[in-house]
Amino acid sequence: MKNIVILGAGESGTGAAILARDKGMNVFLSDSGTVAPRYAEMLDAEGIEWEQGGHTLDRILQADEVVKSPGIPDTVPVMQAVLERGIHVISEIEFAARFFPEGTRTVCITGSNGKTTTTMLTHYLLQQAGIDASTAGNIGRSLAWQVAREPHAVYVIELSSFQLDNMYDFRADTAVLTNITPDHLDRYGYEMQRYVDAKMRILRNMRPCDTFISWADDPVTTVQPAAIHTEARHLTYSCTRPADACINDEEIMLLGKPLMYADRVLLPGTHNCLNAMASALAATTVGASPEAIARGLETFSPVEHRLEPIFTSDGLHWVNDSKATNVNSTFYALEAMHGPTILILGGKDKGNDYSEILPLVQDRVVAIVAMGLHNEKIVDFFSPHVQVESTHTLDQAIETCRLLAHEGDTILLSPCCASFDLFTSYEDRGRRFKQRVLETQPKR
Repeated sequence: MKNIVILGAGESGTGAAILARDKGMNVFLSDSGTVAPRYAEMLDAEGIEWEQGGHTLDRILQADEVVKSPGIPDTVPVMQAVLERGIHVISEIEFAARFFPEGTRTVCITGSNGKTTTTMLTHYLLQQAGIDASTAGNIGRSLAWQVAREPHAVYVIELSSFQLDNMYDFRADTAVLTNITPDHLDRYGYEMQRYVDAKMRILRNMRPCDTFISWADDPVTTVQPAAIHTEARHLTYSCTRPADACINDEEIMLLGKPLMYADRVLLPGTHNCLNAMASALAATTVGASPEAIARGLETFSPVEHRLEPIFTSDGLHWVNDSKATNVNSTFYALEAMHGPTILILGGKDKGNDYSEILPLVQDRVVAIVAMGLHNEKIVDFFSPHVQVESTHTLDQAIETCRLLAHEGDTILLSPCCASFDLFTSYEDRGRRFKQRVLETQPKR
């Protein structure tokens, strides 16, 4: 029986452990931190052996193969020991793809910016076309869990460079590269080329019948055309030049034919027009019709109050997740954050246990703004772990966030609590938050 060790008990690690158990492997999961209660319950229900708060090296080094969470760098002691032993290390995506049913298709999306929107939008376009598709990777349920328990015909997978680092035999049917800008350089020895090379791993193993889609004006790939090594068909998109998806007389052209007027794309902004064109090209490779694609681009928007972007011009990323009235919802919101985040918590506490989100707060949150009439519990719980500022009104909370934030930071309203201390409902809270963010943004 094959010995599989999973490092990291988040969404991807837990899903990989369940898939490995389903395939008859001997599974051990190890997490140096605290395992979230819902993942602990899933592991226990499956009878999977696991540990938290540290790594039992003797047990880990018995592995035939290690499936590693993308957040774990190779420089930590447990990974050094694994690599010195010569144990093969892969990502959850690589592991899950080994068990795809015949005919499974993948659309894999990476990039420094825009990959989440492009992933969500591509999935939506495929749904509009009646195609059985699901999201995976950095969005939604783990790919491994879906392969084990809820398989789909097509997976639209958002891939970070960290995930790509440990992918070897995986092959994308369609690969999308939105752009490359300096990011995560601390993980790559502050060498930009190493980060570029990691992103380009999305092209591994692609065949002439596969499709690679990229932004024609990307500042990195346009000066490094040799970085793109692939046998796949290469499609491009651009707002400024002729391409396979482009703008001509205010119309979006898709593969040489008019699709729709650009101003009918519901998501605002040039960056979202680029995301729309990338998604449209990707959807065509899986069989979506132009009619379904146009319909989808005209109607797609994030669900109101659930990870809903607020588009401002202040250099900050404001996200309205007012619907998160419990700890579990905020957990999922934090899992979707990939840069420095300021988290607004507070409201009517319903006996919350904040320990479930503490590992994510420590990993992704640079400050918490506690908002509400009675926020002492939040202040007391989180203050030993992260900077916490106490505020008692919506305007105070927004002003404090602006003082704390740096350009490019995300400010996430995901309160964990009911709204009834300051608002009539979570909808009221979310709409007033959006209104005040827009009204109080600095004038330029």
